[in-house]
This record gives sequence, structure tokens and C-alpha cells, in this order.
Amino acid sequence: MNDNKENQAEVFDQRKITEKLNKVDSQKLAKPGKYLTFSIGNEEYGVEILKVMEIIGIMDITAIPHVPKYVKGVINLRGKVIPVISLRLKFGMKEIPFDSETCIINVNLNNILIGILIDRVLEVLDITKEDIEPSPCSEVVGKTDFILGMGKVGDKVKILLNIDNILTDDLSSLERVCKK
Repeated sequence: MNDNKENQAEVFDQRKITEKLNKVDSQKLAKPGKYLTFSIGNEEYGVEILKVMEIIGIMDITAIPHVPKYVKGVINLRGKVIPVISLRLKFGMKEIPFDSETCIINVNLNNILIGILIDRVLEVLDITKEDIEPSPCSEVVGKTDFILGMGKVGDKVKILLNIDNILTDDLSSLERVCKK
């Protein structure tokens, strides 16, 4: 009799957890639409095209002392100083030398232009609602609030990034750097 009550309580708890996770996932799910896709190492990512201002080739980056290693420095683009962040380093990957495909994607974050350094631009994809899955459960894989969802494209998966969440932690320090 006691075992039956424990089993019912366990099933109820699992249902509550599942409902809560489904609610969280549905709130953070990526919107269908156009995504600029790019690669870093062997992984492929996408960012909402409306966040992208322009894509530029690699150029001279002026290093800034006393900033995290993933903040590569700043560039002077048509007279505007723009901070550049390496997503490779931000994601904890090994640094590699720049090559002919390395480029900077300038994104708009709260009306501040920030360059994200990536290995290679792939293409712009129109990803439908049916092709977007929720991001992995944070309880299983750790912090995933920077992932909007998983875009299924053919036999591949593109990690759809919430670029705002990736860069928000750095925003105040980047603003100070650019205003100097």
C-alpha cells in the first residue's frame, strides 16, 4: 500500500517537472524565419537575420588590455569603433589562426554594434516552425539560455543562438570600451 502511494507521488512529481520544462522550452523556442548560418569548428550555428547588420572580412583588430580572452579587441569600421568577440573562445573552444574564410558578423544588440568573430559563413536559411526543436534541457546539459532551439536542415542540426543572451553579460564592459 505504501509503495503504491510513493509510486503515485513519483509519477506526479515527474509530470510536474515535465510540464514545467515544456513551458520553459516553449517560451524560449526559436521563431521560424531567416537565419544566417555559420560554422565554428565542426559545429554549425544560426542567428536571426534581423540581428545581423553586415558581414565583413577579417581586418586589423586592436587588442585591449584587461578584458576576457574571448574579447579580441576593437576594429575601426568606417570611423566607428566596434568591439569584437570570438565566439570560438566564448564557447570554450581552442583558438586557431585566421584564414581566408574567417570573418566578423556585426550584430545589433540594444542599438550597440558588436562584431562576432566566426570561422566561416555558410548561408541564409529559412527555417520553418516544423523544423525547430526546443533546446536541450538545462538540467541535462547545463546552461542553455543562449540557445533558442535546434534547427533541423536536411540531415544536419543548426544550433540557433540567442545572440542577446550570449553577449548581454559583456554589454556594459563593451560599452565602456567603445566610449573611450
